[in-house]
Amino acid sequence: MPILSKVFRGDFIESVHVAYGVAVDKNGNVVYSTGDPDYLTCIRSALKPFQASVTVESGAADNAGFSENEIALMCASHNGENIHVETAQSMLNKLGFTTDHYCCGNHFPYDKSASQILIKNGTEPSPLYNNCSGKHAGMLALSKYLRADPDDYIHPDHPVQKAILKQVKSYTGLEKISTAIDGCSAPTPFLTLSMIAALFQKLASGNHPELERLYKAMSQFPYLIAGRKRFDTDFITTMKGRAICKVGGEGIRGFGIRQSDGSVLGCAVKVLDGNMRALGSSSLSFLDKLELLTNQERNELKQYREPILKNLRGISVGKISTDIDF
Repeated sequence: MPILSKVFRGDFIESVHVAYGVAVDKNGNVVYSTGDPDYLTCIRSALKPFQASVTVESGAADNAGFSENEIALMCASHNGENIHVETAQSMLNKLGFTTDHYCCGNHFPYDKSASQILIKNGTEPSPLYNNCSGKHAGMLALSKYLRADPDDYIHPDHPVQKAILKQVKSYTGLEKISTAIDGCSAPTPFLTLSMIAALFQKLASGNHPELERLYKAMSQFPYLIAGRKRFDTDFITTMKGRAICKVGGEGIRGFGIRQSDGSVLGCAVKVLDGNMRALGSSSLSFLDKLELLTNQERNELKQYREPILKNLRGISVGKISTDIDF
């Protein structure tokens, strides 16, 4: 049965979002699913740790002199706060590149305060504010390490993207993967939910040195992964090294969770209509069903479990109530 997020306005249901979730073990076997575990979807930015793994494994990150917090930013879909922008700039400085080398494009920061400051100052956002700026700095580092032309490093035929696709094929065991173009212009694969969950199981498994380094960086620097009032940052902070997660556009999120018995689960949750407002509550509803969080962890994340909806005056007008439908 699917996960249903019922959007209440007052006492009445105004909208409903449907989500699927899947959990897999170390062998990639589905241990629990709600909805179709073979549902094909785009992984979007949930791919970032696995894109970054090539930069780490190849030695390109160390060759560039990236610190562990900069390695964490390669996995981020960040808010564009000062700490994110400054970290991305530091990465470019170490590479000897400028924002002109970026192919990710510009957008205003996700963080409302950071965005308001730019608007107040009449400043247009540079690519450093793009939520993918860390990922693209990592790709530029790989391009430099491979001695490839950094121009158009996001093209599917560029050595950088060929190396990333080869890595994803290695992790998934697939010989062929269909891709499309992500919001930041880099290729992004379509995979089943069980495959996405299996990727995150590998990320948390400790069996892949390059992924373990990324897991530790994400755990150590959760604020760089997203930022203020963001689910990924709050979840990783709450889990204190026991689990990580990574969001992607159109309502996708992957989890890698280390359990007390030493086993590791990978999970993936997808809101079918792509609406991000239901993803946090759908994610926690799925994890609750599998009893993967302690009472303390659940309490620290309770603001995402049944979010209160407010209007522009800050008046509570409803809530999102989520559960697995039977």
